[in-house]
Amino acid sequence: MGFNTSIKMQETGFFYNNNKWVASLLAVASCVGYFCFSYGFERVDFWSLWLLYSFLFLCFGGLYFTQKNQFLRLAAIGVLMRIILLFSFPHLSQDFYRFIWDGQLILNGINPYLYTPNSLLEHATIPLNNGAALLQGMGELSANNFSNYPPVNQLSFLAASFFGGSSILGNVVALRIQLILADIGVLWLGTKILHKLQLSPHFIFLYFLNPFIIIELTGNLHFEGLMMCYFIASLYLLMQKRIILASVLLGAAISVKLLPLLLLPLFFQQLRGSRLILFYSITLVTFCLSFLPFIEIQVFNNYTQTIGLWFNQFEFNASFYYIARKIGYALSGYNQIGIIGQFIPLIVVLVVLGFAFLRSNKTFTQLLTNMLFVLTIYFLLSTTVHPWYLTSLVLLAPFTPFRFPIIWSYLIFLSYHAYRYPIFQENTAFLILQYGLVFGWIIWELINKKPFRKNKPL
Repeated sequence: MGFNTSIKMQETGFFYNNNKWVASLLAVASCVGYFCFSYGFERVDFWSLWLLYSFLFLCFGGLYFTQKNQFLRLAAIGVLMRIILLFSFPHLSQDFYRFIWDGQLILNGINPYLYTPNSLLEHATIPLNNGAALLQGMGELSANNFSNYPPVNQLSFLAASFFGGSSILGNVVALRIQLILADIGVLWLGTKILHKLQLSPHFIFLYFLNPFIIIELTGNLHFEGLMMCYFIASLYLLMQKRIILASVLLGAAISVKLLPLLLLPLFFQQLRGSRLILFYSITLVTFCLSFLPFIEIQVFNNYTQTIGLWFNQFEFNASFYYIARKIGYALSGYNQIGIIGQFIPLIVVLVVLGFAFLRSNKTFTQLLTNMLFVLTIYFLLSTTVHPWYLTSLVLLAPFTPFRFPIIWSYLIFLSYHAYRYPIFQENTAFLILQYGLVFGWIIWELINKKPFRKNKPL
């Protein structure tokens, strides 16, 4: 007995030490990859970026599948990967220039919803720090339109401008620190929700270690991460029956990004009577009150006008919409986005109501799974699907039996091929490849859906 125990202990120690070495090698390789990704390439270097992104995904898979019982180790590695990017300038997206611009406006007492950057520069007497550089960096599309970022998001921009000072890099670092903290919050809260659902806490690393999340949020400074932090905090508090605070945080999530508005009807079966009314009322009141510091008559018109552009003018990396557009061209000879864009919100509303009232949302597993599919259908119908939009799907996936968002988070990087050319140009073959594989994976999972395993992370 003693001899066998000794051998078993030696084998366990050998496996643990080797496991530790594997983690170290994959972590070092990933950190080198993130450093090269953020400091060594530009957006036009698509093939180099694609190969490096694929390499990072392989390292992600290696860490996820070989370190299943090493929560603190993986958490530390995930934080380290984000810190590697701390002082880099985003090069896959130029949105951060507009974030800094809006923050500088508020810091100077100017309402960011009242003026387009181009119009303000022509008439304003208050100089902005690095105004010309910010205007050039954000591009003509952003410079000619009003801000579409909700108030709580604007407060993040203000904080970055306050702490970052006059330096663009200082503002970038301040924005990035907020997003790193938000991701740590998601890690913490997500683990708590997984415990309550009796699922392995390891599932949360499908989000926290995912190169898509690290690059699009920490790297490219997209605030979907902050939105999801508030959103998942709201869900956790709702699971604890703390309805008032859950409602406030859900309202705050909507005031970072409007996306959670789509999911409000799905809560109908979770609460009843006065509690449901209280939940909806506080959520919507919180969202509306967030506009008070910016409220003027013209703000509503400017904001809704800008939001409408996403349905009636902008188009990128779409799926079903491009099919409808092709049919429209064949029938009329011109792009009918103005007409198609009016029907998309109506279809989305019908889908949401169907999932809210025709499917069961009584358990949190059912609720989170239906949320996943509502947002999936919404993105599949949208005229514009930028990569970072998938953040919500990647976060919801660990709480459900479905893993197709992880596959999509890899494939959607193909959309960056459109920026390889001086003139923006999408590649039809890449669109077919991306959505063909995603649709195929969704169908496969729906057919072969298996129940959750409490102790065996997928």
